Amino acid sequence: MTYMSFPFYVFVLAAVAVYYIIPLKGRWIVLLGASIFFYWQALETGAGMAVILLTIAIAYGAGLLLQRVRKRSILAGAVLLLVIPWLCMKNGNYILEILLHRDAVAWIVPLGISFYTLQMISYLADVYQGKTEAQRNPAKFALYVMFFPQIVQGPIPRYDRLAGQLYAGHSFCERTVVGGFYRILWGFFLKLMIADRAAVVVDEIFENHHQYVGCYVLVAGVLYSIQLYTDFAACISISKGVANLFGIELADNFNHPYLAVSVKDFWHRWHMSLSEWLKDYVYIPLGGSRKGKIRTFINLIITFVVSGIWHGAGMRFIVWGLLHAAYQIAGQLTQGIQRKAAKITGLTQAPQARVWIRRAWTFLCVMTAWIIFRAGNLRIGLQMIGSMFRVWNVWIFTNDALLALGLNWKEWVVLIVSILILFVVSVKQEKGIVFSDGIFRQPVYIRWALYLVVIFGIMTYGAYGMGYDSQAFIYGGF
Repeated sequence: MTYMSFPFYVFVLAAVAVYYIIPLKGRWIVLLGASIFFYWQALETGAGMAVILLTIAIAYGAGLLLQRVRKRSILAGAVLLLVIPWLCMKNGNYILEILLHRDAVAWIVPLGISFYTLQMISYLADVYQGKTEAQRNPAKFALYVMFFPQIVQGPIPRYDRLAGQLYAGHSFCERTVVGGFYRILWGFFLKLMIADRAAVVVDEIFENHHQYVGCYVLVAGVLYSIQLYTDFAACISISKGVANLFGIELADNFNHPYLAVSVKDFWHRWHMSLSEWLKDYVYIPLGGSRKGKIRTFINLIITFVVSGIWHGAGMRFIVWGLLHAAYQIAGQLTQGIQRKAAKITGLTQAPQARVWIRRAWTFLCVMTAWIIFRAGNLRIGLQMIGSMFRVWNVWIFTNDALLALGLNWKEWVVLIVSILILFVVSVKQEKGIVFSDGIFRQPVYIRWALYLVVIFGIMTYGAYGMGYDSQAFIYGGF
């Protein structure tokens, strides 16, 4: 049962109906039962459930202990116990095969382990620092960890922002529920109209990287950047929408990241819950920017190495993290040069042009790093990037070569039009326009006509067909 499957929405509607029928005080129990049922259905074996319940028990007990005795050794021991399962399951085979030259092990990887591990670590750190009280009810703590709309791919919630919403029963609010419906529809649009269609071309080029060089890599890099964003944003939009059906508001995870004007700005907009987690629990504890420029750069490098390791095993993820650290360090060191260049070229007198140039440059930097991130290994990623500069086969944009990458011309038109819709919506939202407010102000018959048009459009032009796998959300693999 996945977020893109029909049984999931039957399950959600049943849970919503029961939630609003029973008394307010008991509604959190419905969420707990639904979360346990969803997690159990999503697993292939009961061992995954045993792992998450064990880690919940560790975090719950450690939280109570830290409430009484705030010792760093207790926090460190609890964090180590939580990290060890994640480290073994996510990085164990890389260590065994690549570093120790041993046979791989068939690890049992519980759904969402990378996300709920960070979630529990932040909870323990906040209890240790006195920012929050330890939860004494083990069932309520289990609900905080396992709340089903966000456990697969986040966003990574903070206890003080989510727990109260989960435990307090919510009355039915038409505006909140309708807003959730909008978000679910938007998630389907991003996933089926853009991400899964772009994936066809991306997979073809990356899986046959010896055959496709030069401008093919540029196409793959641009489309993978868009695919990764729309795929992840789709899942988050669906997660937030489903949570809205219960009157619960999850944290935002994206703020139009490809409209960022610098890589630093990009990380304020991309995977915001992870960025905030890394800042609060890695960067600031290391000293942040309080101990001089050199130490700030070192702390930045360490933080992005941790981000790389979290995303996956292998040198390509570490290099990806280091590349983003290098971007930010270079950006800080060249601020004076950038201002002088803008003055010389007259861009200071054309602020809008300067903004779009900075956005384009930031996207190019981020896209280059994504190529390394997506490639099979670091060597392949570097070779693909190198070929963009060595081979200048621009004719592929005019000789129908792109039509041999898995999409026919009609599918390319749908993909491009969908990307343009996303672009326009993002630019308008960046200016403060809220489309849902405008839709909600319309008469009921107009709203429902619009809903039906959107649903029909997605069903007609979405990336369905032979071999389609609706459950393959990219970040679910992290």
